[in-house]
Amino acid sequence: MAETTREIERKYEATAETRLPDLTRADGVAAVTGEGVTELDAVYYDTADLRLAAASLTLRRRTGGKDAGWHVKFPVAVGVRDEIRAPLSETLPPSLAELLRSRLRHAEVVPVVRLRSSRDVRHLRDADGTILAELSVDTVHADRLLDGEGSAAWTEIEVELAGDTDPEVLDAVEKRLRKAGIHPSDAPSKLARALDETGLAPEPRDPAEATGDSTAGAAVLAYVREQVEAVVRLDPAVRRDLPDSVHQLRVACRRLRSAFKTYRKVLDRDVTDPVGAELKWLAGELGHARDQEVLDARLGDAVDALPRDLRHGPVRGRLRTWSNARSRGARHRALDALDSPRHLALLDALDGLLADPPLRPAARKKAGKVLPKAIRRDHRRLADRMGPALGLGPGHERDLALHEARKAAKRARYAADAAVPALGKPAKRFAKKVKAVQSLLGDHQDIVVARAALDDLAHQAESAGEPSFTWGVLHARQEGAAEAQERRLPEVWERAAAPGLRAALSR
Repeated sequence: MAETTREIERKYEATAETRLPDLTRADGVAAVTGEGVTELDAVYYDTADLRLAAASLTLRRRTGGKDAGWHVKFPVAVGVRDEIRAPLSETLPPSLAELLRSRLRHAEVVPVVRLRSSRDVRHLRDADGTILAELSVDTVHADRLLDGEGSAAWTEIEVELAGDTDPEVLDAVEKRLRKAGIHPSDAPSKLARALDETGLAPEPRDPAEATGDSTAGAAVLAYVREQVEAVVRLDPAVRRDLPDSVHQLRVACRRLRSAFKTYRKVLDRDVTDPVGAELKWLAGELGHARDQEVLDARLGDAVDALPRDLRHGPVRGRLRTWSNARSRGARHRALDALDSPRHLALLDALDGLLADPPLRPAARKKAGKVLPKAIRRDHRRLADRMGPALGLGPGHERDLALHEARKAAKRARYAADAAVPALGKPAKRFAKKVKAVQSLLGDHQDIVVARAALDDLAHQAESAGEPSFTWGVLHARQEGAAEAQERRLPEVWERAAAPGLRAALSR
């Protein structure tokens, strides 16, 4: 069974002669207690091409200490990582292998470096004796295990926050350390330092990818690369059931599909269309889980907003039972998709597309010439859908037309988002105005889905002999909300349809 801990720590340079200052003078620290010396022995694993290290991921098997076992660390922010642990075993536990699947693909992990550390531990405590942080002085010896020989040795100080302690404790401790001449380490982790000092550090990113190339091809590929990385990075987040992870992965898939369609003058659709079809499949498999998340939030808020005298029968219980049954199925479906060979093939196809981009002649032209035309084309597509939708009366046909307009609004917005680095503020303003339309249409579609769900809940309640009155009240309220959205829509669309907004893209 794997367990997760949030690791918030800071590292500092030290030598064998370094002496720690009196840390009881740091704000909040009342006592420092010695906890003894622990010997740690860790072997770090990666692929032969060090793809985990390139993504700032850590995989190790460690013996010694209170947390012996397999550990995977995911970066969260500077100095913050999530560590997922599994019990000690001879081979990589399946629970951790799944989290690394989008990076590893078909590759095996092999030992790359071994770190043996002598850890002298101190606990920093408050006046009540509660542990605020753990400070360790680590004497480290690193041995290269992959492709040759090499070794390194160093001493470092590590201060890790304990439990739910306020991170300001780390600031207070750092202030005392700096006054004593002890400064933060340049290395983000022991592994990064070991790889660097034993000559195994991953190759830096190709400079050609980060140049100031102003061509349309460079702009579009930079955006595509960003979304591909998001798809790979969010795979383990969905598996860990992190908040909003399903939504963000689905958005990355949709952004890629939109980019392939919008910028078809830049990227050859004979190559991108098959990839786009697979992205549509993945987004669809994830959609059930995401749609249920949105629906749960909307219906839960709607029930909470009802006065008590309008809640007839076991409304909350009925909603909870209905939601749990649907959520379990949706999550299983999402995980089955991520575990499928089809998903791995999609990831490989995306890598192949970036490695050998199917650029068309327009890719060599200036971004300022090519990108605005593509954005305006998507805007015209949106306008072609908005006009007829706004002319329809309330009802099913109007709901369908507004849903189609919503999809067009997303594409136009994503087109502008992709162009912001090249076109600057005009593209950003365009995206903001179109996003307002998309958001309004999105809320409207959520209401349409909610009304259908309320019909289902009412039928279930009636079949179980429960009052259906409350579900009818909620349905009526959702209808009122939809009407309010529809009244606002012409004004919001008028701002997004302004000719000056489109014209500014080419200035």
